[in-house]
Amino acid sequence: MSDNVPGFWTKLKRPSTRYSLLALLSVGFVCGVLFWGGFNTAMEATNTLDFCISCHEMRDNVYQEYKTTIHYSNRTGVRAYCSDCHVPKDWGHKMMRKIQASQELYGKIMGTISTPEKFEAKRLELATHEWARMKASDSRECRNCHSFSAMDIEKQKARASKMHKLGQEDKKTCIDCHKGIAHRKPKNMPEEPDED
Repeated sequence: MSDNVPGFWTKLKRPSTRYSLLALLSVGFVCGVLFWGGFNTAMEATNTLDFCISCHEMRDNVYQEYKTTIHYSNRTGVRAYCSDCHVPKDWGHKMMRKIQASQELYGKIMGTISTPEKFEAKRLELATHEWARMKASDSRECRNCHSFSAMDIEKQKARASKMHKLGQEDKKTCIDCHKGIAHRKPKNMPEEPDED
């Protein structure tokens, strides 16, 4: 095999005598479109609610909590799905998040969160990782739907208006104050100072 390596590269670089350059480019283009279409379809399939709750760890734990929140059911009928909060929209950040999420499959494979008790034992660690990710991105996924520039702070309830004004002044991000908005906070979470 090693004797044929230089010959292989030479053949690869030589123009084809059997196929035209146009035919080769056309086949390459079609293969590229098919690959990209398949890859993109697979990526989007992993952003669906059905995919997210296909494992019992998510379906039986965080999904049940999410169904009791305003992100699931509200007066306007707008619903935020798992991917709306946990997967960035732009391609580069989305791919980085998908790679991170593939590492999270380790918990599924090893059974570290396979029972409600095991999940509760890991909840603080899991939540801390997600909160850190959200803080590092300035709560990018929250801001897809909520942004200070689109808020009419004067129409908010007094406490919300006050806290949002303070948040803007202190350059806080959504997750600084809104932990536990879509999922229950961990029971063993250290107390945070009250923002009032």
